[in-house]
Amino acid sequence: MANVVIPDAVLVKNYIGGDESALSVLINRHQSKIYGFIYSKVSDRDVSDDIFQDTFIKVIKTLKSNSYNEEGKFLPWVMRIAHNLIVDHFRRNKKMPMQRDTDEYSVFSYMTDNSPNVEHRIITDQVENDLQRIIEELPADQREVLVMRMYQDLSFKEIADLTGVSINTALGRMRYALMNLRKVIEKNNIILTN
Repeated sequence: MANVVIPDAVLVKNYIGGDESALSVLINRHQSKIYGFIYSKVSDRDVSDDIFQDTFIKVIKTLKSNSYNEEGKFLPWVMRIAHNLIVDHFRRNKKMPMQRDTDEYSVFSYMTDNSPNVEHRIITDQVENDLQRIIEELPADQREVLVMRMYQDLSFKEIADLTGVSINTALGRMRYALMNLRKVIEKNNIILTN
């Protein structure tokens, strides 16, 4: 029985049907190919990790919303998603280069103001404080993943290992944390950019 290889299409169907472990099998089966493809285009481990994780967030969203079209094969479909995210990454970086602070990741590292004045600094500090307060209000499991990802710069694999959950669960918690943050930000009219 151990030698039977379950086809991708069956695993996808099983996952849509509620078998969470089917996704882990699919990720493990294809991750080196997908990750290798992403890395070959961006040549940066951190960016590749992010795009790989974003790819599977999209895959999960599409499968969960029952909008997966089985005409194509699973791997080429995932590769297309990854390709589109790579294109988005390069587009975004032309306008807004991503900076990583070594000691702490700051949401505001991309704010481009060549002459930061005192007022700007106060506003930025205030927004950062507001954001910290909002993060504190998240459910503990979502807050944990968000802090590990944004402030400790850990990969979802590392977060999953550290928290003792599957990568799928860690991705889900991050997604819900971001959705909750967005809701609170919109409700309170907090503006994160100038």
